[in-house]
Amino acid sequence: MSWLAVTGVLLVLIVTNEVARVLSRAADNQYPRSMVLELIGLGAVSNLQIIVPIGILLGVVLAFGRLYHDSEMTAALACGARPFRFYAPVSLLAALLTVLLAWLSLEVAPQAMASVLDLRAVALRAGQLAPVAPGRFRTFGAGGAVVYAQGAGPDGTLSNVFVERRRGDRVEVAVADRARHTVSPDGRSLTITLYDGERIEGEPGGAEFRIMRFAEHTVPVQMPPPVIPVTDLDAAPTAKLLGAHDRVSEAELQWRFALPVMCIVLALVAVPLSRLKPRQGRYARLWVAVVLYLVYSNLVALGRSWIEHGTAPPSAGLWWTHAVVIGAAAVVVVGPGWLARLKHRDAPGFDERGATAAMQ
Repeated sequence: MSWLAVTGVLLVLIVTNEVARVLSRAADNQYPRSMVLELIGLGAVSNLQIIVPIGILLGVVLAFGRLYHDSEMTAALACGARPFRFYAPVSLLAALLTVLLAWLSLEVAPQAMASVLDLRAVALRAGQLAPVAPGRFRTFGAGGAVVYAQGAGPDGTLSNVFVERRRGDRVEVAVADRARHTVSPDGRSLTITLYDGERIEGEPGGAEFRIMRFAEHTVPVQMPPPVIPVTDLDAAPTAKLLGAHDRVSEAELQWRFALPVMCIVLALVAVPLSRLKPRQGRYARLWVAVVLYLVYSNLVALGRSWIEHGTAPPSAGLWWTHAVVIGAAAVVVVGPGWLARLKHRDAPGFDERGATAAMQ
């Protein structure tokens, strides 16, 4: 239950952050409303693989911290329970979550990211080609033209129209009583036809301007080239990365395999990490777990960057990062007990088996 609660809270934070990012991008690029929720869901799925390892780490630390704080763990040890027996349920949960995380990291997350990139391209095109809404400024052609219309008729005719277009260093501003907005059959360009208006053309800051009146004026707008659906390496299928031999692809592949291993390592390290001293609070080890995860994740990111830039050979992979974390956790958790054992081993009445059990 602790793992579910922690993972749920982290998932809410991820979704909240994803909502803010998608809404900001949708406002800038005028995405259709129907695509916003789908983008939020796909973004949350692609980021779910990040929160599973820290979720199990904090969940185990909180669960065992409660047992130590309420003296239930002390009672269990006094009844003859061996410390290593507590690894069995944690190992079972870690094994299930590792399989889930491997599926997410190797299969689901790349597909979700590919869907996000495809949907962004479709949403961008749909937003650019949508009809002009009255009372709102619209930007076309990656900032090439800005259009405002005070009203719009049932047939799509715009009234009291303002158009600004930049052509190099010169700016063209046109106002018209009415206008029509048409899109080419291939969807790569659109045309704004103005009727009965006035056009002002000149260079900002200059003294020379041209003012012309017209009965009909056509403003062509070239749309940006279509976005290639899958260009991000995060969206590349794992099978494709297995056949690639460049450093960037190998670094991405190593990172995807590192996430399930992180889940196992953090779950097993969490058991001894959650051990509390007498009179310590239930959450006393929580900050240590957070620091451990931050160091671990940054170490994996550093190893990935080294592979990408050729500092470390791809054959080394990211396995050394797991070994470093396990070694550091062993020093922090087991080190003080070993030092106390070496310090007091010659003292009268020293019980080596009792010291070993207390250390575990």
